[in-house]
Amino acid sequence: MVDYSPLWNIMKKKGISQYYLMKKGGIDSKTIYNIKRNENITLLTLERLCIALDCTPDDIISFHP
Repeated sequence: MVDYSPLWNIMKKKGISQYYLMKKGGIDSKTIYNIKRNENITLLTLERLCIALDCTPDDIISFHP
């Protein structure tokens, strides 16, 4: 299972809001909704998140079998 809780932690640490991700990061509201529910996202979305937050995928997701 993919867990996005590290994403919320890094956003809080950097003072970045969901609104910022939507407007400046190019992430739509449906994708934010999917992330909140730990549902699948595309690699393009993962790349956009990493660019917007200046981090790597390891910083925003964790995997639990």
